[in-house]
Amino acid sequence: MFLAGMEVDLKQLTSSSKDVIQKSIIFISLMAFISISLGMIFRLNAITIISMPLISIGLLASLSKTYGKEQPWIKLAFIAGILGEIISIAALTVLDAASSTGFNVSLIIKIGYLLLFILAVYIIYRLLHLLFWWFPEIKSILVPKVDTSDQDIRLAMALFFILIAVMFSFELELALGSFIAGIAISAFFHHEKKLEEKISSIGFGFLIPIFFIHVGASFDLNSLMVEGVVTGAILITVLMLMSRILAAVVLKKITKAKDALLIALSLSMPLTLLVAVATIGYETQWIDLLSYYQLILASIFEIIISMTVIKILNANKKEED
Repeated sequence: MFLAGMEVDLKQLTSSSKDVIQKSIIFISLMAFISISLGMIFRLNAITIISMPLISIGLLASLSKTYGKEQPWIKLAFIAGILGEIISIAALTVLDAASSTGFNVSLIIKIGYLLLFILAVYIIYRLLHLLFWWFPEIKSILVPKVDTSDQDIRLAMALFFILIAVMFSFELELALGSFIAGIAISAFFHHEKKLEEKISSIGFGFLIPIFFIHVGASFDLNSLMVEGVVTGAILITVLMLMSRILAAVVLKKITKAKDALLIALSLSMPLTLLVAVATIGYETQWIDLLSYYQLILASIFEIIISMTVIKILNANKKEED
């Protein structure tokens, strides 16, 4: 989530045309509507229905490394993905709070904490923006150009753990703190490409593979023999892919049809959020073990299918060019 936040370019987002922002919001809204409608038609449980519209740009960040950030579909996917991820993390935070407090006054208080936290982050961002505008030399003090002691890494990790501690103290979703920490580094130190390279190398090269290994290792292969696990996972996968592909029709007005399909596929891999929701649902007994395995397996299927189709479509694009 921290690495995903670092991929967020606030300048690109705020400077995007009104039409692009509007179409991105329509895409997210339409995708959520189709996902929820399909979930209700097939009588899926509430946690699965909540999981289906989730968007995460974690693997989109990995795609940007492979195909380049300057690809038009990558840029548009980030704009829609950032908006979708913010909404998804907020929904995950509310779900996490509800799992520990229930649907009562305590939940309203926690949502209040969440809104106050977001407001505080915005105010601090505006103040720091003004501070760095009037005193740009502060950036050089925090992240010196000639750095022999890796001060930039220390600053990034300090900010990461501070926001994690804040989220932990308010009992809010830690993923939100990680994501905001990454955005802060990207917003104020976007010019420091070496910092991004250092963190990305250890993140994409070491930590993210460990996460995938953990997800794979925690999945019981014997569950594949349980009736309903594979068929349920395939159904969830098909519905999630279908909702995004159908919603991507609105993006054809601002980009090519093939790029719209690539955007839909690149935003069909919310592995981290799906695992989080499935875990919360199972631990609170809102879903049974069968539904838990269905969600985990569906998240794996989505990655395999989406990554494969994206690779094929990009290969065809190169041949056409």
